[in-house]
Amino acid sequence: MQFPESWLRAWADPDIDGQELAHRLTMAGLEVEDADPYAPPCSGVVVARIESIEPHPNADKLRVCQVDDGSGERLQIVCGAPNAAAGLLVPLARIGAELPGGLRIGPVKMRGVESSGMLCSARELGLSQDHSGLLELAAELQPGQDLRQALNLDDTIYTLKLTPNRADCLSILGVAREVAALTGCALRVPQAPRVPVTIDDRLPVNVQAPDLCGRFAGRVVRGVNARAATPGWIKSRLERAGQRPVSALVDISNYVMLELGRPTHVFDLKRIEGGLTVRWARDGESLTLLNDQTVELSADVGVIEAGGTLESMAGIMGGQASAVTLDTTDVYLEAAFWWPEAIMGRPRRYKLNSEAGHRFERGVDFSTIPEHLDLMTALILDICGGQAGPLDDQIVNLPAREPVRMRLERCARVLGIRLDGEEVGAVFARLGFAYERQGDDFIVTPPAARFDLMIEEDLIEEVARIHGFDRIPDRPPLAPALMRVPPETLYGPHALRAALAACDYQEVINFSFVEEAWERDYCGNADPIRLLNPIASQLAVMRSSLMGGLLANIAHNAKHRQTRVRVFELGRVFARDPSVADGGLAVAGVDQPTRLAAAAWGPALAEQWGEQTRPVDFFDVKRDLETLLGARAAGLRCEAAGHPALHPGRSARLLLDGLAIGWLGEIHPRWAQALDLPHAPVVFELDAQAVSERVFPAPQEQSRQPVVVRDLAIWVDAGVPWQSLLDTLKQRIAADDALSVVKDIKLFDIWREAATAQQRSLALRLWFQGRDATLEDRQVEHCVQSLLDALTQEHGARLRS
Repeated sequence: MQFPESWLRAWADPDIDGQELAHRLTMAGLEVEDADPYAPPCSGVVVARIESIEPHPNADKLRVCQVDDGSGERLQIVCGAPNAAAGLLVPLARIGAELPGGLRIGPVKMRGVESSGMLCSARELGLSQDHSGLLELAAELQPGQDLRQALNLDDTIYTLKLTPNRADCLSILGVAREVAALTGCALRVPQAPRVPVTIDDRLPVNVQAPDLCGRFAGRVVRGVNARAATPGWIKSRLERAGQRPVSALVDISNYVMLELGRPTHVFDLKRIEGGLTVRWARDGESLTLLNDQTVELSADVGVIEAGGTLESMAGIMGGQASAVTLDTTDVYLEAAFWWPEAIMGRPRRYKLNSEAGHRFERGVDFSTIPEHLDLMTALILDICGGQAGPLDDQIVNLPAREPVRMRLERCARVLGIRLDGEEVGAVFARLGFAYERQGDDFIVTPPAARFDLMIEEDLIEEVARIHGFDRIPDRPPLAPALMRVPPETLYGPHALRAALAACDYQEVINFSFVEEAWERDYCGNADPIRLLNPIASQLAVMRSSLMGGLLANIAHNAKHRQTRVRVFELGRVFARDPSVADGGLAVAGVDQPTRLAAAAWGPALAEQWGEQTRPVDFFDVKRDLETLLGARAAGLRCEAAGHPALHPGRSARLLLDGLAIGWLGEIHPRWAQALDLPHAPVVFELDAQAVSERVFPAPQEQSRQPVVVRDLAIWVDAGVPWQSLLDTLKQRIAADDALSVVKDIKLFDIWREAATAQQRSLALRLWFQGRDATLEDRQVEHCVQSLLDALTQEHGARLRS
């Protein structure tokens, strides 16, 4: 918004200079983006009257003027301006004057004729780019007046950068209210004039859309002179506010809008048939606007209709059908309240630069419509003449101004400073807010012009603005400098990713939406969670396992001639669980655990000369899993179990410290064949939460005694798993203190006479170490025999001779 400082000071004139005024407005939230002088500096320029004019004796385009500059002596000026005429008041740069750009005026001879100064155009004074002739001044000025004082050229043009919520400041009145509240100066609000009603003419108005128009007021004025000249003071203010004067009726409407923030419209009454109807447009209707643009309207755009003809786009721009011209004699003045929601976005949709729409979509004061319309009528009667009819004012549907409560304690907590109740009350009084105090609470009823006051924080902002943001102490926050040490036992997602990447796996991120066949084949899930609006027809359900995505990654790479693929993914899966409540990341009835899955396919090692090429197998991936678990791998157990996606006999359920955490195994041959893979990948999938804790390392004293190694070979039934034998040995060691010297047990050989043999031979290697003394042979033999006895009793094992 642009306006001159002189116009603002006519309403509120604080005892501070323009620079301080701009600073106060900026600190109050009305940012003064620019504060530029209206005219560039010049000196020695006065008002002068051309008394007589004669042709130049030696030049056809030059003329010799006798000029009265108020000094009592006639000056001879040679001028070539086409509009130079006797009796005209124009600017005169006297001898010694300095014009914008550094031009100094001195006595010169022009084609042999003395010239004692220079008559100036607007461009030579830096007022505009008009160089077509001399700048014609108002007849009421006196020769000899300093031009800067006569035209108030020392004015400053402010440009405000308003936030969208401050629609109340899109006028001189609104900014003046702020200045008065900030500085305490008087606000000069003129009283609404009493308009003499001399005719009884009315124009019927039918408001059919209360959700479009909440209040509609208007009056008929007949016998106006549309060709009347706009007064210079109005033209000057409009020009300095960035508006181009057009005609008296249009200029008065624009002036009222800029000064009071009240957009109005002037209809040519003779071009209106019947009354006006305010309604929503119908799809397909078209309207030719004042800017000659024809727009096709939709049903969410408001219009004003007369006799079946659309006259205006409500609250945005008038139409050509009823536009006033210089021949207009009878007019209808309209001012209305249009609901902001009914105007929002419409000007941008039709690419219209509308001052009225810019204000109405933010909210315009609905309480002062009659007063503003009276002021506009008085200006028209004074400038254009005519006779005014009675004012019709229809109140249809006005916004309710709901009181807003502000707690003094909440204000102190938000601002960081404590203000007493009297100071806060004074702020509201200076802003013109009606309020009631209940203890430390203020109940404020927002004014009709303030559509931005809706919640408690809005009132706190008003208190801060008027109190002064620069008066709020700049206190840095004080907080204890505590070192936040992450727990060493926490193994978060980044650490899990790094550990698997160190094992030669590459991370992938797949869609959480998968094919329904994957859920059925790989997970045995007959009732997956379906999407209401899938991004693709084949990605129609939520995944309950990460295996399908990893297998698809391997198949894709295999088709592109990759011979070795090792990938992993850390992500959420989704399964039905009625026990899950709605909250946080959870959705009612849906469990969303985080899983960690990896898959390996191709050679166990990259191609090299030091190792023979062999396919990756169950034990290779199990070793990677044990590396991931670190010290917790001692609690990992593999139990034979069936899984829809895995090969029977080559898959296992994973248990960690007795809790099931996932699966490990080869992919079933049928799924490997379906993926066109020559051999099956090996995969594991874990509950990420279960492996996100590590064992805290505990130091132990190392024994200085030598280690004794013994081998033990036994026969046992082929169906007895090694894990059960190892569990039996650990239980015996834990129960017998004499076996505390057993430090480790490893299986290093399995032998069977034939594939169909009922028994197999297992070779175990045992490590013994005493704590305080070297072990004797009898102690070691006793320990070996005790372990053998345990295996014999529990599993029928016998010593292999």
